[in-house]
Amino acid sequence: MPKKFNLTFLFFLILTIGFAEEYNLHSPDKKISVGITIDKNISYSISFNGERIINPSEISFVFKQAPPLGQEMNLLSTEEYSSDKYWKPVLKRFETIHDHHRGIVFHLQEKNFPQRLMDIEFRIFDDGVAFRTSFPKQFGEREFVITDELCEFSFTENHTCWAENCGYYITSQEIEFFERKIKDITPDMIIGLPFTVKVNDKCYAAISEAALTDYAGMYLKSRTGEKQFSVRTALSPLKGQTERGDKVNFKTPHQTPWRVIMIGETPGSLVESEIIQNLNEPCEIEDPSWIKPGLSAWDHWWSAEVKMEQPVIYEYIDLASSMGWPYMLIDWQWYGMYNEEGADIKTTAPQLNMSEILAYAKEKNVKCWLWMHNTDVFRLDFEEACALYEEWGIAGIKIDFMNSDDQEMVNWYHKVVKMAAKYHLMVDFHGAYKPTGWRRTYPNLVTREGVLGNEYNKWSLRVTPEHMCTLPFTRMLAGPMDFTPGGFLNRNPDKFLNGTPANVLGTRSNTLAQFVVYDSPYLVACDHPKNYYGQTGEEFLKEVKSMWDDTRVLNGEIGKYITVVRRDGRRWFIGAMNNSHERELEVSLDFLSEEKYTMTSFSDLEKTKENAEIAEKKKSIVDRSSTIKIKMVPGGGFAAWLELVQ
Repeated sequence: MPKKFNLTFLFFLILTIGFAEEYNLHSPDKKISVGITIDKNISYSISFNGERIINPSEISFVFKQAPPLGQEMNLLSTEEYSSDKYWKPVLKRFETIHDHHRGIVFHLQEKNFPQRLMDIEFRIFDDGVAFRTSFPKQFGEREFVITDELCEFSFTENHTCWAENCGYYITSQEIEFFERKIKDITPDMIIGLPFTVKVNDKCYAAISEAALTDYAGMYLKSRTGEKQFSVRTALSPLKGQTERGDKVNFKTPHQTPWRVIMIGETPGSLVESEIIQNLNEPCEIEDPSWIKPGLSAWDHWWSAEVKMEQPVIYEYIDLASSMGWPYMLIDWQWYGMYNEEGADIKTTAPQLNMSEILAYAKEKNVKCWLWMHNTDVFRLDFEEACALYEEWGIAGIKIDFMNSDDQEMVNWYHKVVKMAAKYHLMVDFHGAYKPTGWRRTYPNLVTREGVLGNEYNKWSLRVTPEHMCTLPFTRMLAGPMDFTPGGFLNRNPDKFLNGTPANVLGTRSNTLAQFVVYDSPYLVACDHPKNYYGQTGEEFLKEVKSMWDDTRVLNGEIGKYITVVRRDGRRWFIGAMNNSHERELEVSLDFLSEEKYTMTSFSDLEKTKENAEIAEKKKSIVDRSSTIKIKMVPGGGFAAWLELVQ
């Protein structure tokens, strides 16, 4: 239970002229402070290291067939608490996660009719601030409809930001996070999350949401006039509704997700933050020991002209086996036609024999995942399918093309994940909305797409080195992303071609580094088996993991470069990625223990500028006093693993 103590221990109450009530709350390390004012409006402001970064920003709601809520409120009481504890995640970037925060709940009631009750709760961590609104039990069984949520984020200046303009609420969120100024966000834009802001050289912030449950997904819209450096929340409309229509239907009690402002001194500190997971409920799966993500082969149309035939599936099972990967993903058409009346996710296409496939996979010590279209899951008895998959020995399911985060779709996600957990199935959503940390509560939800990933190399020029160096500081802040790394047909920009076989922009060392830099406990390698065998870097893919005991971002600038180190037991992995400008970095290995290590590295050479598949493999002895120089060509990278000298 949260620790209780006297209110004056945390807050300084000021009664101003007009009886406005103001509260100040500080993070445990005192670097972040939040000012909360309850007057005619409810507003908050945020400072970091003594400097204001968020000006007073209002919190209010618009209802259908009811007045707006959030103005002219009486403060009935307050409730404060704190937490300082550690917990062990099932899906690991860290062996343990520290949940250290202070919080307060304001119990409010409208002064005027209909005198609705509303609670606003703030939590402040060393790495950010979060708030949410609750609507206590009231008015019996009456249903309320929210048509707009107007929570503001009013920045102090026209900062540089990285914003994903989805354009529509029906979206797979597979879009670039382009660098802009806050004032460049126009009223017609629908900005997806996370929304990353460079406040100054010593302060970065990112807006996202956590614990999205029975509510509409959150986007951002611009503000104009006096609040020209502001954005405010916008909710995904219910199916068939317009932007001005219904967003959330509910009966009390009900609550919003957490609105999160991540804060750190460097962009890398945002990547290391676990505030999103800390705002979610603990694991509800009684025994999650069966949840064991890892690397996977993938018989996808992207890598080559792959046909849904049994010998082809065997070829990819063989790849997983030879690499030591635990999984192979059988993609679309395994049950024949899909997204059509008559499609059946409990049957197998006539050219396949599933029992033979699964027997072959078991012989090779590989388990299979199955792809399916969401409409086919909607249409049929999903529990019957899950029971059948458990009987078959299927490890997990990949569900695709939802392209929505309205309230109904959010609830469907939760229903699917809970049902899958009942039958010991892991889940990977594609055509999906961003994560909100619910993987803490149901860790069988191991990853999802919601990212402009490697597949776009097939038909576009959008997967640029700049894009790849932006993703860790934007989309990945929300949680795991199934970027599907691993393209080994590496090409420099002047030699890049769309089509089949699929090329990827960037060097071989860059591709290897993606397996370290990008978070995804279920890590799907995208390429054809023949492009891996005997190639430089094949052995790295046999060694790299998908979950970690420690994660550190050693350096990085958004859209320019990043270096990440991860620990697996006593082994360390290094991944560095570069944008389109040649770069040299110096990296200290002072994160190592006192022993000596053998470092096996893959790096760019001068010749890599002409042939992006060229990487130098090198072994060296290093220790914690060592500093390594990483030279990266445009679109280049560096990857290495370090193990104790035997």
